[in-house]
Amino acid sequence: MQFHVVTGFPKLLAGPLSESIIKRARERKLVEIFVHDLRDHTTDKHRSIDDYPFGGGPGMILKPEPIFRCVEHIQKEFQLAGARVILTSPQGETFTQRKANALAQEPALIFICGHYKGVDERVREHLATEELSIGDYVLTGGELAALVVMDAVIRLQPGVLGNLDSAVGDSFQTSGLDYAHYTRPEVFRSHRVPEVLISGHHAQIAAWRRAEAEARTRARRADLLQNRTKSDFLTEDRT
Repeated sequence: MQFHVVTGFPKLLAGPLSESIIKRARERKLVEIFVHDLRDHTTDKHRSIDDYPFGGGPGMILKPEPIFRCVEHIQKEFQLAGARVILTSPQGETFTQRKANALAQEPALIFICGHYKGVDERVREHLATEELSIGDYVLTGGELAALVVMDAVIRLQPGVLGNLDSAVGDSFQTSGLDYAHYTRPEVFRSHRVPEVLISGHHAQIAAWRRAEAEARTRARRADLLQNRTKSDFLTEDRT
Protein backbone atom coordinates (compact mmCIF):
# COMPACT_ATOMS: atom_id res chain seq x y z
CA MET A 1 0.00 0.00 0.00
CA GLN A 2 1.24 3.49 -0.85
CA PHE A 3 0.90 6.60 1.29
CA HIS A 4 1.64 10.07 -0.08
CA VAL A 5 1.78 13.05 2.28
CA VAL A 6 1.62 16.60 0.96
CA THR A 7 3.10 19.02 3.50
CA GLY A 8 4.99 22.26 3.84
CA PHE A 9 6.87 20.81 6.81
CA PRO A 10 8.28 17.41 5.83
CA LYS A 11 10.66 17.24 8.82
CA LEU A 12 7.66 16.90 11.13
CA LEU A 13 7.10 13.44 9.69
CA ALA A 14 10.66 12.13 9.59
CA GLY A 15 10.92 10.80 13.14
CA PRO A 16 7.59 8.95 13.48
CA LEU A 17 7.97 7.36 10.04
CA SER A 18 11.40 6.00 10.97
CA GLU A 19 10.54 4.20 14.19
CA SER A 20 8.79 1.09 15.51
CA ILE A 21 6.16 -0.76 13.46
CA ILE A 22 6.04 1.78 10.62
CA LYS A 23 9.81 1.57 10.18
CA ARG A 24 9.70 -2.23 10.02
CA ALA A 25 6.77 -2.20 7.61
CA ARG A 26 8.73 0.08 5.28
CA GLU A 27 11.90 -1.96 5.54
CA ARG A 28 9.98 -5.13 4.70
CA LYS A 29 8.37 -3.42 1.68
CA LEU A 30 4.88 -3.97 3.09
CA VAL A 31 4.06 -0.28 2.67
CA GLU A 32 5.59 2.63 0.78
CA ILE A 33 5.49 6.16 2.21
CA PHE A 34 6.36 9.26 0.18
CA VAL A 35 6.55 12.71 1.75
CA HIS A 36 6.15 15.55 -0.76
CA ASP A 37 7.36 19.06 0.09
CA LEU A 38 4.86 21.70 -0.99
CA ARG A 39 7.67 24.18 -1.51
CA ASP A 40 8.98 22.06 -4.38
CA HIS A 41 5.81 22.92 -6.25
CA THR A 42 5.91 26.71 -5.88
CA THR A 43 6.88 29.10 -8.68
CA ASP A 44 8.03 32.26 -6.87
CA LYS A 45 11.59 32.88 -5.68
CA HIS A 46 10.53 32.83 -2.02
CA ARG A 47 8.85 29.38 -2.41
CA SER A 48 5.72 30.76 -0.73
CA ILE A 49 3.01 28.31 0.26
CA ASP A 50 0.75 30.68 2.23
CA ASP A 51 -0.77 34.14 1.96
CA TYR A 52 -3.10 36.52 3.81
CA PRO A 53 -6.84 35.72 3.71
CA PHE A 54 -9.17 37.73 1.51
CA GLY A 55 -11.50 39.78 3.68
CA GLY A 56 -8.92 40.26 6.39
CA GLY A 57 -8.56 38.51 9.71
CA PRO A 58 -5.78 36.79 11.63
CA GLY A 59 -3.61 33.94 10.40
CA MET A 60 -2.30 32.77 7.07
CA ILE A 61 -3.95 30.47 4.52
CA LEU A 62 -2.26 27.74 2.48
CA LYS A 63 -2.38 28.71 -1.19
CA PRO A 64 -4.18 26.45 -3.68
CA GLU A 65 -1.59 26.51 -6.50
CA PRO A 66 1.23 24.46 -4.91
CA ILE A 67 -1.25 21.99 -3.41
CA PHE A 68 -2.97 21.34 -6.74
CA ARG A 69 0.39 21.05 -8.51
CA CYS A 70 1.75 18.63 -5.93
CA VAL A 71 -1.29 16.35 -5.88
CA GLU A 72 -1.57 16.34 -9.67
CA HIS A 73 2.13 15.49 -9.89
CA ILE A 74 1.59 12.53 -7.53
CA GLN A 75 -1.43 11.34 -9.49
CA LYS A 76 0.52 11.44 -12.77
CA GLU A 77 3.91 10.21 -11.55
CA PHE A 78 2.53 7.27 -9.57
CA GLN A 79 -0.52 6.61 -11.77
CA LEU A 80 -2.95 7.30 -8.93
CA ALA A 81 -5.71 9.16 -10.73
CA GLY A 82 -8.39 7.33 -8.75
CA ALA A 83 -6.74 7.41 -5.32
CA ARG A 84 -8.51 8.99 -2.37
CA VAL A 85 -7.24 12.48 -1.57
CA ILE A 86 -7.74 13.11 2.14
CA LEU A 87 -7.61 16.61 3.62
CA THR A 88 -6.90 16.53 7.34
CA SER A 89 -9.29 19.06 8.85
CA PRO A 90 -11.16 19.71 12.12
CA GLN A 91 -14.27 20.02 9.96
CA GLY A 92 -13.96 16.53 8.55
CA GLU A 93 -15.55 13.19 9.35
CA THR A 94 -14.32 11.88 12.70
CA PHE A 95 -11.74 9.17 12.18
CA THR A 96 -12.71 5.81 13.69
CA GLN A 97 -11.49 2.22 13.64
CA ARG A 98 -14.27 1.44 11.16
CA LYS A 99 -12.84 4.10 8.86
CA ALA A 100 -9.34 2.72 9.34
CA ASN A 101 -10.56 -0.73 8.28
CA ALA A 102 -12.11 0.75 5.15
CA LEU A 103 -9.03 2.80 4.22
CA ALA A 104 -6.82 -0.25 4.75
CA GLN A 105 -8.43 -1.82 1.68
CA GLU A 106 -7.25 0.98 -0.61
CA PRO A 107 -4.13 0.55 -2.77
CA ALA A 108 -3.00 4.12 -2.09
CA LEU A 109 -3.93 7.23 -0.10
CA ILE A 110 -2.91 10.85 -0.63
CA PHE A 111 -2.97 13.17 2.40
CA ILE A 112 -3.09 16.96 2.23
CA CYS A 113 -1.89 18.42 5.52
CA GLY A 114 -3.45 21.72 6.49
CA HIS A 115 -1.39 24.28 8.39
CA TYR A 116 -1.56 27.82 9.73
CA LYS A 117 -5.15 29.16 9.84
CA GLY A 118 -6.40 26.81 7.15
CA VAL A 119 -6.41 25.79 3.50
CA ASP A 120 -7.88 27.67 0.56
CA GLU A 121 -11.47 26.45 0.18
CA ARG A 122 -10.93 25.51 -3.44
CA VAL A 123 -8.70 22.67 -2.31
CA ARG A 124 -11.56 21.33 -0.23
CA GLU A 125 -14.12 21.78 -2.98
CA HIS A 126 -12.23 20.70 -6.09
CA LEU A 127 -9.26 18.51 -5.10
CA ALA A 128 -9.86 16.59 -1.88
CA THR A 129 -12.20 13.62 -2.13
CA GLU A 130 -12.87 13.67 1.62
CA GLU A 131 -11.91 15.29 4.92
CA LEU A 132 -10.88 13.54 8.13
CA SER A 133 -10.63 14.82 11.68
CA ILE A 134 -8.98 12.93 14.55
CA GLY A 135 -10.97 14.77 17.21
CA ASP A 136 -12.65 17.95 18.36
CA TYR A 137 -9.54 20.03 18.89
CA VAL A 138 -7.20 22.10 16.71
CA LEU A 139 -3.58 21.22 15.96
CA THR A 140 -0.87 23.46 14.57
CA GLY A 141 -0.91 21.39 11.42
CA GLY A 142 -2.46 18.37 9.80
CA GLU A 143 0.80 16.43 9.75
CA LEU A 144 0.10 14.90 13.16
CA ALA A 145 -3.40 13.94 12.09
CA ALA A 146 -2.06 12.30 8.93
CA LEU A 147 0.42 10.32 11.04
CA VAL A 148 -2.38 9.09 13.30
CA VAL A 149 -4.47 7.91 10.36
CA MET A 150 -1.50 6.27 8.64
CA ASP A 151 -0.43 4.45 11.80
CA ALA A 152 -3.93 3.05 12.31
CA VAL A 153 -4.16 1.93 8.68
CA ILE A 154 -0.62 0.55 8.35
CA ARG A 155 -0.95 -1.80 11.33
CA LEU A 156 -3.92 -3.39 9.56
CA GLN A 157 -1.88 -4.32 6.49
CA PRO A 158 -1.19 -8.07 6.12
CA GLY A 159 2.15 -9.02 7.63
CA VAL A 160 2.80 -5.73 9.42
CA LEU A 161 2.02 -7.11 12.86
CA GLY A 162 3.57 -10.40 13.93
CA ASN A 163 0.14 -11.80 14.76
CA LEU A 164 -2.87 -10.50 12.83
CA ASP A 165 -4.96 -11.16 15.92
CA SER A 166 -3.01 -8.35 17.57
CA ALA A 167 -4.98 -5.99 15.33
CA VAL A 168 -8.23 -7.96 15.14
CA GLY A 169 -8.61 -7.91 18.92
CA ASP A 170 -7.92 -4.21 19.42
CA SER A 171 -10.31 -1.82 21.09
CA PHE A 172 -12.92 -0.47 18.64
CA GLN A 173 -12.49 -3.34 16.18
CA THR A 174 -15.71 -4.52 17.75
CA SER A 175 -18.35 -2.22 19.23
CA GLY A 176 -16.49 -2.09 22.49
CA LEU A 177 -13.23 -1.67 24.35
CA ASP A 178 -10.58 -4.29 24.89
CA TYR A 179 -10.28 -6.32 28.09
CA ALA A 180 -7.51 -5.87 30.70
CA HIS A 181 -4.08 -7.34 29.99
CA TYR A 182 -1.44 -8.68 32.39
CA THR A 183 2.08 -10.07 32.09
CA ARG A 184 4.87 -11.20 34.43
CA PRO A 185 5.45 -10.93 37.32
CA GLU A 186 2.40 -12.71 38.69
CA VAL A 187 2.56 -10.53 41.81
CA PHE A 188 3.74 -6.92 41.64
CA ARG A 189 3.77 -4.78 44.81
CA SER A 190 1.20 -7.12 46.35
CA HIS A 191 -1.12 -6.80 43.34
CA ARG A 192 -1.90 -10.20 41.80
CA VAL A 193 -2.91 -11.20 38.32
CA PRO A 194 -6.52 -12.48 38.26
CA GLU A 195 -6.47 -16.20 39.08
CA VAL A 196 -8.50 -17.16 36.03
CA LEU A 197 -5.72 -15.98 33.69
CA ILE A 198 -3.21 -18.42 35.15
CA SER A 199 -5.69 -21.27 35.50
CA GLY A 200 -4.96 -22.75 32.08
CA HIS A 201 -8.73 -23.13 31.51
CA HIS A 202 -9.19 -21.58 28.09
CA ALA A 203 -12.98 -21.45 28.11
CA GLN A 204 -13.02 -19.68 31.48
CA ILE A 205 -10.34 -17.24 30.31
CA ALA A 206 -12.38 -16.43 27.19
CA ALA A 207 -15.51 -15.88 29.28
CA TRP A 208 -13.61 -13.64 31.72
CA ARG A 209 -12.23 -11.56 28.87
CA ARG A 210 -15.64 -11.21 27.26
CA ALA A 211 -17.20 -10.08 30.55
CA GLU A 212 -14.29 -7.75 31.28
CA ALA A 213 -14.54 -6.11 27.85
CA GLU A 214 -18.28 -5.58 28.18
CA ALA A 215 -18.04 -4.21 31.73
CA ARG A 216 -15.24 -1.86 30.77
CA THR A 217 -17.14 -0.61 27.74
CA ARG A 218 -20.31 -0.09 29.76
CA ALA A 219 -18.42 1.88 32.42
CA ARG A 220 -16.25 4.00 30.14
CA ARG A 221 -17.92 4.22 26.71
CA ALA A 222 -21.57 3.25 27.05
CA ASP A 223 -22.24 5.00 23.73
CA LEU A 224 -20.44 2.17 21.94
CA LEU A 225 -22.99 -0.36 23.16
CA GLN A 226 -25.87 1.09 21.17
CA ASN A 227 -25.03 -0.72 17.94
CA ARG A 228 -23.32 -3.83 19.25
CA THR A 229 -24.39 -7.39 18.52
CA LYS A 230 -23.95 -10.52 20.61
CA SER A 231 -20.73 -11.34 18.74
CA ASP A 232 -19.16 -7.94 19.31
CA PHE A 233 -17.16 -8.92 22.39
CA LEU A 234 -14.26 -11.29 22.00
CA THR A 235 -14.92 -14.92 22.81
CA GLU A 236 -11.99 -16.69 21.22
CA ASP A 237 -8.88 -17.81 23.07
CA ARG A 238 -5.98 -15.52 22.23
CA THR A 239 -3.32 -16.99 24.51
